[in-house]
Amino acid sequence: MEKIRCDWCLKDDIYMTYHDEVWGVPEKDAIRLFEFLNLEGAQAGLSWYSVLIRMESYRKAFLDWNPAALAVMSDDYKEDLMSNKGIIRNKLKIESVFNNARCYIRMKKGGIDFSEFLWSFVGGSPIINSYDTVSQLPASTETSEKLSKALKKEGFKFVGPIIVYAFMQAAGMVDDHINDCWKKLK
Repeated sequence: MEKIRCDWCLKDDIYMTYHDEVWGVPEKDAIRLFEFLNLEGAQAGLSWYSVLIRMESYRKAFLDWNPAALAVMSDDYKEDLMSNKGIIRNKLKIESVFNNARCYIRMKKGGIDFSEFLWSFVGGSPIINSYDTVSQLPASTETSEKLSKALKKEGFKFVGPIIVYAFMQAAGMVDDHINDCWKKLK
């Protein structure tokens, strides 16, 4: 018997694998959260699929999402990324990753754990929503608006409330799997 999944992922195996193994699975690793946040920013204005098929290229281009290495990257390296066909070549989005790395490092030096900071907005455990169809999912929430403001206050870029909500879904801070989906947290 085939598993019931959220309809947004039925396009192909890449989407279904992402849905089954990543999306909505609570992620607490700070570096993975940093990656997810930046990938959601890269997606702004595009389909998620355009980022999903480039995830490995992103990991390579952005040094396995190592904030310490990214925070001190040379301007020449940043310029070289503009010709990297494996990523979305938008100068503002590329520069935002380096900016966000510096913000991450500044928070860490200030004694703020990135994962704990993010998860504090949902009380440390996922918010489990109840939706029967994907069309019922909100684009943003009061919580994503608060987290967006807090990230902007820390200096992060490409962290508007809609991007942040998509990040929260991906990182499992909210469970927005439809009620019939086999991945729905109970």
